[in-house]
Amino acid sequence: MRKNILFSVIIYIGAFVLSCSDYLDVERYFNDRQDLERIFNSRDYTEQWLANAYYQLLSYNLEIGHVRFTLTNYSDDMIFTEGGAGISYSNYKFGQYGPQYGGNVNALIARPWDQSYEGIRQASIFLQHVHPGAEISAEMCEDLKGQAYFIRGYLYWLLLRKYGPVPILPDEGLDYEASYGELAYPRSTYDECAEYIAEQMLMAAQLLESDRSSRNASRPTKGAALAVRAKAYLYAASPLMNGNPDMSGFTDDTGKQLISGDYDEEKWAKAAAAALDVIRLNKYEIYVAPKRSSGGLWGAYPKTIEPPYHPVYSERGWKDRGWKDIDPLDSYRALFNGDLYVSENPELIFSRGDNQLHDEYGIQSMSRHQMPVSKAGGWNCHGITGKQCDAYAMNDGKPFDRATSLKGFTQADGEYPYLRKDVWLEYANREPRFYASVAFNGAHWACTSAKDANNRDFQTFYYYGEDDGRKIVSTDDRWIPTGIGMMKYVNPKESYKDGTVYPKVDPAIRYADILLMYAEALNELTSVYQIKSWDGSETYTVSRDIAAMKAVVLPVRLRAGLPNYDEIGMGDPFVNPDELRELLKRERQVEFLGENQRYYDLRRWKDAPEEESQMIYGCNTTVPREYRDFFHEQVVVPSVQTSWSTKKYFWPVSYDELKRNARLTQAPGWPSFD
Repeated sequence: MRKNILFSVIIYIGAFVLSCSDYLDVERYFNDRQDLERIFNSRDYTEQWLANAYYQLLSYNLEIGHVRFTLTNYSDDMIFTEGGAGISYSNYKFGQYGPQYGGNVNALIARPWDQSYEGIRQASIFLQHVHPGAEISAEMCEDLKGQAYFIRGYLYWLLLRKYGPVPILPDEGLDYEASYGELAYPRSTYDECAEYIAEQMLMAAQLLESDRSSRNASRPTKGAALAVRAKAYLYAASPLMNGNPDMSGFTDDTGKQLISGDYDEEKWAKAAAAALDVIRLNKYEIYVAPKRSSGGLWGAYPKTIEPPYHPVYSERGWKDRGWKDIDPLDSYRALFNGDLYVSENPELIFSRGDNQLHDEYGIQSMSRHQMPVSKAGGWNCHGITGKQCDAYAMNDGKPFDRATSLKGFTQADGEYPYLRKDVWLEYANREPRFYASVAFNGAHWACTSAKDANNRDFQTFYYYGEDDGRKIVSTDDRWIPTGIGMMKYVNPKESYKDGTVYPKVDPAIRYADILLMYAEALNELTSVYQIKSWDGSETYTVSRDIAAMKAVVLPVRLRAGLPNYDEIGMGDPFVNPDELRELLKRERQVEFLGENQRYYDLRRWKDAPEEESQMIYGCNTTVPREYRDFFHEQVVVPSVQTSWSTKKYFWPVSYDELKRNARLTQAPGWPSFD
């Protein structure tokens, strides 16, 4: 039994796929407080207790996947058209959900809260009782404690990002013999929550290992803890949480304001220093795939298409800050489509590994929802908006401009890079991330693992009446209302029709995020600050350093086959904070599509009232192939419209939770239990 239990624990922590039922053999111990000493004298039971805490990062705490669990992955960039998640896209975007609703909608609201606090409880008990012994060495105990600190801090981070300021419970746990009134806790302020998360991650970083074996690649490391600390500080510095009088009504039960109305620029300096802590580890780097000098034009891995010639970057290899020896398309898409294991990707800072959760609601499920029905066996109901499609730059780095873009259709396969015959020319000459992410009308699907040759190497069109386009039966969900699909996370080899499906790795925190966060934080500074490093070994001088900002943005751009912002013939935006701010926002919109970042970015920037209230545009899906020119005219898509209200900054707390905790206040704009 010892061998079987230990194997299950290792598999669970390494890949996050263990079922709750695997714990039933020891459930009687976990339910009896008298047996805690017995549990923590056993290595097997100790690791299983920690695995129970890890488990709370799955299910409704997944960050990327099917809409049933990850609604916040859909902002002004992505759309879905299925009703199986218990809430339609229009209900979600119009805020027609809340603490008073039941069924699946209530689960979407309540379960992340419940799961997170259950995991926090598990981690807190673990930290109180884990100790070295006959079966647990002192070194192993330290690392296990570091993991528990990380889990507790990360769960609070997920709560803070979604619900805003939340109650910080005593680290020693609750006294379950106390009265109801004594068990009620108010929300802490946003800054208190961010500092608590930062403290948890500092304690984790002091104990965690710097590297993991491939078998344990999904356990957190020192770098993962420092990265979460940086994200918590960045959010605390952002406009929604830093000097925001619009949130003056968000208070605890005593009237204490939970989000500061006083702006503090030093918060940006702390965020920059925290990001620099991760950079200075010299452990992570932007992943790139090597250039391919051969390959069929339309296979899964064709010959590399080089970016337009640049006198510097086209002549230098990646190690010398150039793109001469890399494949920009593969360098980006391999991060998400299952081509890389966690241990093979130097850009991954933290990952849940294969986050499938019963093979239904993780990234693999999301990618199936993106794929065509007729030849790939997908469900063809997740796509992107016209706004997101237009966000991708041209291949020379200049912004896409519909007014001056090419019109008409390609006349032959390969006439333009990445395009086959009969593709609208607005999709020509775009940056490689576009072709790795967007399933535009006429896009190529390789599906090379399909057994039937008819289900390989094909184009999909979304014209009215086509197999994957809009049909006469308007209730059919298997078409994309914007006429623009999504390719990100789809492996070029896989097919759900009659081929192989590839597990996908969860990119929870990537090094590209840290680099762009560092640039964003530096850009907001007008003074010079002295900030100690995470371990106190040095003091950083933090200011708006133009050279430093250029240096960290460049690798993200080069990987995408693009020059830096100051090298595209449009001046030097690095000298203008307002210009650079907008470019960095656009960079994040493109780089992190489908990674559960855009939803929260728009809110922390206070851009959501404008961006999420705009009409959603797309192609005219009522147009058949014979009138194809009109299909590509941007039109309002009535079935996926949206609106904005202040209540959508934070998710509501369920009525059940408000009943349980008399001191808990509701998020602004949402009805409170009376």
